[in-house]
Amino acid sequence: KPYSNLFYWAHAWTPGKSSKIGLHPHKGFEICSFILKGSINHYDNKLNDWITLDEGDVQIIRSGSGISHAEEIDENSEIFQIWFIPDLSISLYENASYDDYKKNEFPVESNKNFTKKIIKGNKSPLSMNSEKIEINQYKIYDGKIEINTSSSFVHSFFVIDGKISLENQKIKKSDFAIINDSSKITIKSNSDSSIFEIKSPLIPSYNVNI
Repeated sequence: KPYSNLFYWAHAWTPGKSSKIGLHPHKGFEICSFILKGSINHYDNKLNDWITLDEGDVQIIRSGSGISHAEEIDENSEIFQIWFIPDLSISLYENASYDDYKKNEFPVESNKNFTKKIIKGNKSPLSMNSEKIEINQYKIYDGKIEINTSSSFVHSFFVIDGKISLENQKIKKSDFAIINDSSKITIKSNSDSSIFEIKSPLIPSYNVNI
């Protein structure tokens, strides 16, 4: 079910031949797509052309007053997608727009325990209207990381690959967890693991009922 200003997320892949999602409409929401492996092809009625996004690239669609698009996930490719709720009293009256970002446009922090790709946050180029969103992609090696948080935010985690211990609870690939009312979050991994962290407001300042 929707919570905070997150509406939906999906993890999709093609173990064999490519798969196409035909032309379909969106309105109001913001849709972020992360290419985890391989490539996808994207078409929309604003650009009126197909473009290719490769591993590590990110796309945001601000669907505004309405846009239709189609997607083709290439052979042996994988994507992760999140839908966010901006202030619909504003976004539904704005023109649809989107941006594509190449993987080398995002800042990266690293140490011996992890690598952190900042997709939405400090010094990231990604712009969105859904308020107070931060998105990080972690590659965690053998060790642990600690994330400071606040009771006014929700931290959502999705395990892309591997296994981790999140606040002493074991979760594995394709699991997700939601944590709030915590001042610090501890994540441990005994092998290479990849996770997404989405930070969002516990109570958005606008109506998110849809």
